[in-house]
This record gives sequence, C-alpha cells and structure tokens, in this order.
Amino acid sequence: MTSVNRGKEPFTASDPLKSGTITIEDFRGIYRAIAHRCELHELFRIYSPNHKILLVPNLVTFLRTEQFHSDADEKTACEIITKFEPIEEAKKNKEMTFEGFIRFMSSDDCGIFKMEHRCVYQDMTRPLCDYFISSSHNTYLISDQLIGPSRLWGYASALMKGCRCLEIDCWDGPNNEPVVYHGHTLTSKISFKTVIQVISKYAFLVSDYPVILSLENHCSPKQQEIMADYMTTILGDKLVVSTIDDQMPTELPSPEALKFKIMIKNKKIGTLEETLGKKGMDSHGQTGEFEEEQTSDEESDDDPSHAKQPLLKKRRALWKGSVPPRKKQRIKKIKLALPLSELVIYTKTRKFVSFEDSREKQVFYENNSIGEGRARKLTKQLANEFVQHTVRFITRIYPKGLRTNSSNYNPQEFWNVGCQIVALNFQTAGVQMDLQNGRFMDNGGCGYILKPEYLRTRGTPFSPYNVTGNHQPVKLIIKLISGHQLPPSSLSRSNKADPLVVVEIYGVPEDQAKQQSCVVKSNALCPRWNETFTFNIHVPELALVRFIVEDQLSLTSNDFLGQYTLPLLSMNKGYRQVPLFSKLGVSLRPASLFVHVWYFQQ
Repeated sequence: MTSVNRGKEPFTASDPLKSGTITIEDFRGIYRAIAHRCELHELFRIYSPNHKILLVPNLVTFLRTEQFHSDADEKTACEIITKFEPIEEAKKNKEMTFEGFIRFMSSDDCGIFKMEHRCVYQDMTRPLCDYFISSSHNTYLISDQLIGPSRLWGYASALMKGCRCLEIDCWDGPNNEPVVYHGHTLTSKISFKTVIQVISKYAFLVSDYPVILSLENHCSPKQQEIMADYMTTILGDKLVVSTIDDQMPTELPSPEALKFKIMIKNKKIGTLEETLGKKGMDSHGQTGEFEEEQTSDEESDDDPSHAKQPLLKKRRALWKGSVPPRKKQRIKKIKLALPLSELVIYTKTRKFVSFEDSREKQVFYENNSIGEGRARKLTKQLANEFVQHTVRFITRIYPKGLRTNSSNYNPQEFWNVGCQIVALNFQTAGVQMDLQNGRFMDNGGCGYILKPEYLRTRGTPFSPYNVTGNHQPVKLIIKLISGHQLPPSSLSRSNKADPLVVVEIYGVPEDQAKQQSCVVKSNALCPRWNETFTFNIHVPELALVRFIVEDQLSLTSNDFLGQYTLPLLSMNKGYRQVPLFSKLGVSLRPASLFVHVWYFQQ
C-alpha cells in the first residue's frame, strides 16, 4: 500500500456512508490525529505554563534540559521561533504555539544525526592511510557477477553516493579500444574511454576529495598505452602524474593536499624515485616486465579474474560437486606499458605475501589487495599485526569470487582492523550497504573518515578481539517512544501493520548487540512503545547504531519496513526523530521513529 493509500484510512473512517466528502470538523479531527501527536503534546505541556504557548525562557529551558543544547540562549530560541512558528501573531510576540513546536520537533534540527557532522569537520591533513575510504567493487556491474549488464551508470551512481575508490576491470577490445567487463563471464562490455569520461564528469560533484581508480588490468601493453592516453587527455589536470612539487615524499599526502585529484592504483615497473627521475622523458612504445607468483587457489576463489580457469566453468564444476585439484604455485611474467606504469604515483599495487614480508620490504606508497576469505582468517589469527599493517599501508579488501549474486560481506570486521578500502558491491542492497552508508554519512559524506587514533599509531596494541586499555567506553540509553506514519508491509494481508523495532550495535565483537521491542498490533500510523534499551559500548569510535522497523507476520516471520544506520558518536542526545529508509536506500519520509537518546562516558 502506498503512502497515499495509508492517508486514506482516517478519511474512510470519517466517511462511513462512503459519500466521498467529510465535514470541516472531521478534517480537523483527522489532522489532529495525524499531526498533533500526543507524545509531543505531553512534552509541550511540561514546558508550557498555560499549556498553550512556549515563551522564550521556556524554550531555552527545554533546549538545555531535554536537548542537551548547553549553549542555547534567548537568541537561539528566537531564531527557532522565527523559523518554525506558523502563526504570525505568536511569532511577533516571540512565542511558540504547539503547531510551531510540532514543526520544530519534526524538523532536521531535531534529527538524530548531528547537524555539525553533515559537513566536513575532521582533520583532512593526515596521510591517506589514516582514513577509511568509501570504496566500490566491480563498479561497472549493476546486477550479478556472471551474466548481468555493465553500465556507465554504475560509476556515476557510486560517485554520487560519495564513493572515492572505483574499480575498473580492463580487457583488450576490438579496434584497439580497451573494454570494461568482468572477465571470463557473460557480463556485457562497455568502452574504457566512456568510463573515464563519466568519471571525469561526476568525480567531484558530491565530494572535493581525491578519487582512486583501482585498475584490474588484463590488457596487452599496446592497449594499456591507449588506456594511459585516454586517462591523460580526458582527466587532464585532475590526474595525478607526479608527486607534489615533484619531490620524493616520505609519506603519503593528505586528502586535503589532493583535493580534486584522481589517482591511478595499479601495478608499477620500478620505484617512485625512478619515475620522478625520468620525468619529462618520452616513454611511448616502451614496456617493462616483472615476475609475480601465480595466485593460489584460495586467493583465486576470492578474485577469480586472477585465476586461469574461466569463472563460468569454475562455477559449473562447483555446481556439479567436483573440486578442482590444487595447483602448484608458479612464477608469472607480467608485461606493463611504461606510460601506464608512470601514472601510478601514490598507489602502487603490491602482492600481499605476509605481514612480516610487508614490514621488511614494502614502502609507504605501495598498497595491498586481500580477498575477504584470507583477510577474515588474518583478522582472527593475527588481529594486532593486521592493525599495525594498516597503520602503515593502504589495504583493500574485496568480496570472494563465489559471491556471483553480488552479495556483500560485513565491512565492519575489516574496519575494526583499520582497512582503508573495504570494497562492496554498491548495487546490492542490504545490511552491509546500510553499514557502508551509515559509516560514510559522517564527515559531510565526503567519502573519507579519519580512523581512530589507535588505528593510526605505530606500535598500537589494539586488537578488536581483545580490547585492552581505555577507549572511552560509553553507556548508551535509547528510549523508543513512538513511530509516525510507518510504511506498510508488502506481505501483510491487511493494510494495518503490526510493527516492532530492533536496535542493533555493530562494532568490535564485544560490542555487537541487538535488542527488540514488543509488537504494536494493527497500528502503523502512530504506534507507541515507551521501551528503553541500554547498551554498554567499549569502543564507541567504531560503533554503528542501526534501527530496523519490521512488521510481524507471524511468530517466526517478520517483514522489513525501514531502517536507519549512523555512527554512535554522530547521534544527537535528547528527543530525536529517526528518519527511515527503504531497502534500496530511498527516503520513506515522513515515516520516522521518535526516541530519546542519552549516552555518557563510563
């Protein structure tokens, strides 16, 4: 049932003869039932001496006492009255009526997400490895990984969502035109040139901060050179082609220093020092070669584009129950066009061998890509070593190749060890993308989130599986008061949902928690719960809070109605509205929850 049909219910009840008309008194009653929410009226009456208006001092007291707005003064109150009071006479007298109070409490000013976190407020001058970076996997796909279409819109859509790291799978195409698609599958192909054109157009519409193009390069040297030419000519000054001031740095530059810049992440011939030494020399037509160990079967399952066996054949073998024999590792020679190699400045891809190998041999501008399967084992077996690795080096995590339906892993487990580029399939809705969207809503949605200090300090003892030391733990208390115009269930036999609310905490394993409200029968318009949930959170800087509204279809089955996810430390205290979003991330406004939030350091 649509929101229009939901709105018809009170009118139908007021028109028992089905005449199609109602009286003005009936309309006023319907309006009061929908807009004059009793929970807000109860709150208004507490601070209104005559239960009709709030004077400026009353509003200041409310803001300080209930909304934790400690610096609120008469000027603040007057500004709120001017903005939200609809009755001119009351506004002129610097008074707020209940109508104005409803509008204020239903506005973004009383939203659960902190207004100050809707703009860039974090230190953006730290090295790139000190940030979580919003990242997409196989960005060109808008469906599954086997036969789905490749679309330019995948890149535009990801960039418009604040994504800062895009993946481009490059293969030789006809007429010397490189193409982008998921190799060894039936996914459709798109032109590499048009991909770069779309990225150039959309790169900085939402965020000023740098974009990383993660190339999965399977092209011949000849077409690699064409790729380099396209990126150079189309991206122009946006493309990073040298270090800042052409000097050899000792650490990665900051997002601030790379505003409006696009970096190429790929394999590279030689060192950055050698590239700077050859600056200005013509490298067209030149190629280089280096040796790399062939990927093991375990890693091939994480990224089948590296495997020799085509993905479709591999899937058919798995579907038939056969297990391919384990192959011995062998050395593979890789040819790289020098014009492409020289475009790799701060983001040189290096094969991950071990944490010890990286400590001894890896340099600051080299990064690693690790499949989710291997990365998950490392987080559980060597969590602190993983953290110390990501303190120094950008680390990318990508979904295993067996996720042919473009499903996603839980990104939280890799953020917990400081992985910067946790790549997800943006086209697949679900809790994993809810966490992604919630995490990167912070800091103005710019796609860069400064990691906590214990995830960017060398020698850190931090491990998400054994939290020691003081990470400023907090007690979070959420009073779930009511819901407002909740969306209907698509599976319900009637128009009236039986809503319940689940509050989940995502963070380090010790903080993972979930609590559920009771069910309110046959009331999605204005359900009341008045239930309180308490959580003890040991590592608040990594914690996300997720509100889920469901319709109870039976004792064992619920239907998703809406959700909202945000960082714990981006939550406003006091009486707050929680907006709801659909599975696809579309706003369900005016659907919302009304809660009271309080948290304090223990």
